Amino acid sequence: MKTTESPRFFYQLFTKPFSMYSFERFYLYRMKPLLLSLILVSFLTPTHAQTEDAQTLHENAKKFMRQGDYANATVILVRAFEQAPGDIGIAKDLALSYYMQSDNNRALNALKPFVDKDNADAQAYQIVGMVYKRMSQPKDAEKVYKKGLKSYPDSGPLYNDYGELLWSMQDSQGAIAQWENGIKAEPSFAGNYYNATKYYYLSPDKIWELIYGEIFVNIESYSSRTAEIKNLLLEGYKKLFSDPDLLTSSKGKNKFEIAYLTVMNKQNSIVLRGIGAESLTMIRTRFLLDWYKKYANNFPFFLFDMQKYMAENDLFQAYNQWLFGTAENLGTYQNWVNTHPDQYHAFTEYLKNRNLKIPNDQYYH
Repeated sequence: MKTTESPRFFYQLFTKPFSMYSFERFYLYRMKPLLLSLILVSFLTPTHAQTEDAQTLHENAKKFMRQGDYANATVILVRAFEQAPGDIGIAKDLALSYYMQSDNNRALNALKPFVDKDNADAQAYQIVGMVYKRMSQPKDAEKVYKKGLKSYPDSGPLYNDYGELLWSMQDSQGAIAQWENGIKAEPSFAGNYYNATKYYYLSPDKIWELIYGEIFVNIESYSSRTAEIKNLLLEGYKKLFSDPDLLTSSKGKNKFEIAYLTVMNKQNSIVLRGIGAESLTMIRTRFLLDWYKKYANNFPFFLFDMQKYMAENDLFQAYNQWLFGTAENLGTYQNWVNTHPDQYHAFTEYLKNRNLKIPNDQYYH
């Protein structure tokens, strides 16, 4: 008997094993475990193949997204999501592709169910909040951000987006509170520094625009936002030294802020030369010498440690030219680069190869 060609054999195998001939029963008891395994595999294989297909489709869609072809990405992602409707990675990319095509309702339909069921990651909350903002539904966006931050209290991007939402709602105090929370929760994320720098530049504060702005350009060193913040830094130092006595505005300041103003106040004589890349190199070099004599042990701070390292390794002048020179005068900066090729090369190599680590325990605001 060819068992693979006998329907009666498989029917009796599972229903009437004792009505089978003796040699068939022998075959059954020897082979049944193997047959059961083969049948089980036959049931499972299609599901596994579908999962692989969904993953392959997702990877193909990502290629189109990287090219900015969101229409083609959507075509593929819809099919991938049909195969794997519980895959949040596919759902996020599908929602983002719809969003980039201004199809806000479909973007929400793709991702909001995950948020509603508390089955979302921080990025999913971001995307849903972003869609609600686009749809001019700020209250719904705010609910999403609050819910997301409850689940992900260390998400810098969520604080940043929530702050931007509040800023758009004319709640500047609420906005800066969220950006400060983001800096404290995830200090390596650039967005909160960027927004906080712009906020403090427009405020009477003379310290945190300078500190946050410099941190930002060291995290995000080559973008249009970098150039924008470099301009604010140069103008911010002019604003800082517009008062002959920096300590007259020390009321209400914390100990770190008073220490910063005290040391900066000692550099006032250099300001008579004007504020530019050269004078700021001198001011900031002397600031480091005075800070490490008196305050560094009480207020360890990675930004000043980084500056100190560059000063000790003949990189600080190039760094200050890079930081302020382009904002002051692009032609003068280019001339400095041309006349100091070794210093410029050493600094750019340092900038390219360093591993910037920002500690979580050095928040002083």
